[in-house]
Amino acid sequence: MAKGVKKIKVVSGLYYPKMSVLGQRITIKPDQWVQFGVDEWLPGTTDADKKKPLTWMRQNSSKKIIINQITSATGYKFLIGKQYCGSYQFYIEASLSGVRDPKGNTGLFVKGWCEPKIVSSKWSTQKNSKSIKNNKKNEYISYGHIVHLNLVTEGLNGNTVSIELWNQQSAKADKLVHTYNNVQVIDGEVNLKIENTFAWMAYVDNIQNVEEFYVKVKDVASKKYIKDKLGDDLHAIYLNVKNKVVTTNTNGAQNQTPTKVYKPDVNSVRLEPCKFEVIKITESEIKDGKANNTTVKVFDNGNGIKQIQSPALQEHIKRTIFYKFDSTEIDKDGVAILNNVLKFLLEHKDATMNLSGYACVIGKQNYNKGLSQRRADVVKKFFADGGLDPRRIISVGKGEVDPTDDKKGRDNIKYKNEKDYENNRRVDISFVFNAHDAQTVNYEVTAPSVSMKKDITIDVTGFQTNECFRDSKGKHKKQVLMVDVGQAIDKGDTVKTFTTPSFNYGVYSDLSQFNAFPIQYIWPMWITPNQFHLHAHTCRYFSNEKRTTVLIKAYPDIKWTLTFFVNLTNELSVKWQNQPAAKHKDLQAKAGKIGAERRWKQKDASFGFSLKSEWEKNRSGSFQKSKEVKGEYERKFKKLYDLFGSMGAMSDGITNKTKGQVRNIGFKGLPVTFAIKPPNINLKGEWFLERAKQKNTEIERLGTKVDISFNAEPLIGLEVTIDLLCTAVGLVAGAVSGGTAAPGAVRLYGVIKDQMNTGVEFGNDDFGAKLSSDVYIDLVISSEIKTSIGFSFNTVSEKSDKQGKIEAKNTLKIELKAGVWAKAEANLVIVKVEGYFEMSGKGSASITFGHGVKFDDKGLNYRPELGFDGLNAEYVIKGKVGMSAKKKIPRGGSKKPAELKGSSEDEGIIAEGKFNEIVPKFDVIKSLEELFGFSADIPLIRN
Repeated sequence: MAKGVKKIKVVSGLYYPKMSVLGQRITIKPDQWVQFGVDEWLPGTTDADKKKPLTWMRQNSSKKIIINQITSATGYKFLIGKQYCGSYQFYIEASLSGVRDPKGNTGLFVKGWCEPKIVSSKWSTQKNSKSIKNNKKNEYISYGHIVHLNLVTEGLNGNTVSIELWNQQSAKADKLVHTYNNVQVIDGEVNLKIENTFAWMAYVDNIQNVEEFYVKVKDVASKKYIKDKLGDDLHAIYLNVKNKVVTTNTNGAQNQTPTKVYKPDVNSVRLEPCKFEVIKITESEIKDGKANNTTVKVFDNGNGIKQIQSPALQEHIKRTIFYKFDSTEIDKDGVAILNNVLKFLLEHKDATMNLSGYACVIGKQNYNKGLSQRRADVVKKFFADGGLDPRRIISVGKGEVDPTDDKKGRDNIKYKNEKDYENNRRVDISFVFNAHDAQTVNYEVTAPSVSMKKDITIDVTGFQTNECFRDSKGKHKKQVLMVDVGQAIDKGDTVKTFTTPSFNYGVYSDLSQFNAFPIQYIWPMWITPNQFHLHAHTCRYFSNEKRTTVLIKAYPDIKWTLTFFVNLTNELSVKWQNQPAAKHKDLQAKAGKIGAERRWKQKDASFGFSLKSEWEKNRSGSFQKSKEVKGEYERKFKKLYDLFGSMGAMSDGITNKTKGQVRNIGFKGLPVTFAIKPPNINLKGEWFLERAKQKNTEIERLGTKVDISFNAEPLIGLEVTIDLLCTAVGLVAGAVSGGTAAPGAVRLYGVIKDQMNTGVEFGNDDFGAKLSSDVYIDLVISSEIKTSIGFSFNTVSEKSDKQGKIEAKNTLKIELKAGVWAKAEANLVIVKVEGYFEMSGKGSASITFGHGVKFDDKGLNYRPELGFDGLNAEYVIKGKVGMSAKKKIPRGGSKKPAELKGSSEDEGIIAEGKFNEIVPKFDVIKSLEELFGFSADIPLIRN
């Protein structure tokens, strides 16, 4: 039962259904790839057969010449340029056996279609010579000269056109002089050799000294004139002909094929049987704390390989077949050789082959001359029958080898050695093709020093050199050479040879474990790596044995960690209270002693950095060597500490002196305290070499992995305390006794005052005293921004890893604090009473913000908007009252008075309830304007 391909089809790509007949012929769109695959198999084809590679052949329209042939298991891709679109059809066929089927119709006829167009046109005196400059009257021909017309077309390949010759007239319509019919468009070109220019002369009216001629091109099928890209149907403007006759030749015109220069093609896709297919390198890595094997295809059937930009490396191939005495029949061994060469040449288009036939000296010299030519022609026919373009084959009969006939033509042969004669009955086949000379593939790896090394596994698959096309002395060998050159190639290089398809090899960097502190490797990719050259060579890939196939670059496995920190505790918080300048000056003087006492109690503020290097990683991922340099700069940091410390102590003194007073101090402003918390910052960076996918590709390369983290707790903190009993702008107009304070604050004040006066009793007559007290109620708004930023990237990757994060946490806390400031005085008794109130519960508040644009007589202004929508709360007030007293008993003389001591303490819930409008709604921007006397409007345009 027959097996193989019964029919093929279009798998992907654009085609014109109305111009196609499925299963027979198809018309595709130009300049786009069309993929062909198997549509149907013959009944005898097994599943195993269907998985085998097929021989795909693109042939000419007569199916006699194979234009292109490849072996593929994934189908065939074909693209038709606009120049080759037209009525000409290519034939595409797939074969399981590798042999064409000349009688069957297993393939498809394929053509391309685009709008017909004349791309360029020129006149020349010889074929493919330079153009006659039409714009210069001094360049011309005379009547009778031979002239060549060349037209490059689109959409007309294979069509028949007629060429109309027109004479340019100045005073009347141009005149048709001659029409050349049945002109063929071959390979998208018209090449017309015109020999009857003398005949033009008779059709020119009122002939001038120099006449101008041009052509029009009409498609015979459509009967339409073909235009150029500008829409003009006049072409080859102009041919200048001088009024002079050089010959009366009237032979007409000849249709010529385009000149084809056969040169070996340069293509990174190779099909030689001497080949390897894939080179893989596997290395063991510790990634994210886990061991895994990473395998990279450094070479995959030539994909992505770039050719060397230099003159092609040419391979000269020679093969020989032998004949029996006085015979032109090719024997079985000769057929095998010729089939091998034929397959090679079909897969290497445009290589020109030379066939040289020879004969031995037995027989007459003239006869042997003809015999040698017939032998060469038989080989040529073999190749032509196999589909090779005959124009690529040059066959020559060389005659006898070392002829012995005398001058009279007599054969003076004397029997010597029949073996010599057998070797002379032959045809030598020779051709040149461009060998594969590609750029070296680079592979980068991190490794420890030579004392430890890192094993990598190298696999070379599909390695076959049995059918190497080189001569016996230069045949490629099935082996891999590893050359350890270190930092430079020299005579001391170590070379190892491997003949197995898979082997292990140890690589190392030049960073020694004995290096005290390898600061020169601070950025590992900047150094020159150790180099290991992998050599694997075949006809198909990397045939130049002087060119390294894979260059392995070993970089140090060093890892760097840099830490920078600034730590300031809350003891260094800076507080500012809104007071007049004179009041500040007075309070500063009173606060000096307090500041001096507290100024240098803060000891844990610090500033510094650490730089650590680790290297010599073992198989478990642990580093064998490390070195760290630390820097603590507390002395240098002391100036910054002084600034925060002195300012903090000073502000604490001022605040303590004013705390607990009803402060109707008679100036326009808010009794408000601002406390700014200093930042605690930690910055950490790690960098080391790690493999990652290169930008815009799937290729993995070694790059510098950078991990950076930034933490600030806080980045900035702000606490604002507003004394509600002294609020002036929009909150309380005046003091509690004489103003209109916030209703909720006034009610709370009353509750606390009553509880304080009734809740403290002093029953001991010895300590009888008059208690005076006052209450403070503060609104505390605190905001703290904590920032955590972490991101990582690799220098060869397109963007940062998904693990990178940026987090900012802003906490806003609004609470109400109430407390008592009290003292008692009596004769001979000093009483200290401490009382505090804690208020906790549910509260609700909201902040509105926005922006607006205001236009007035001053111009266009931008105005921010910020408002506070008030605060309501449920509260529970806990109280604690404590008393301690000292009674002084006078004594005579200089002795100190005796002291009596006593103390008492009480604690409990004093009150609970709800308050509305603890803070009423107010406009923050307006309040700030009234407080500081500035305008929040930002001018955009001034009138």
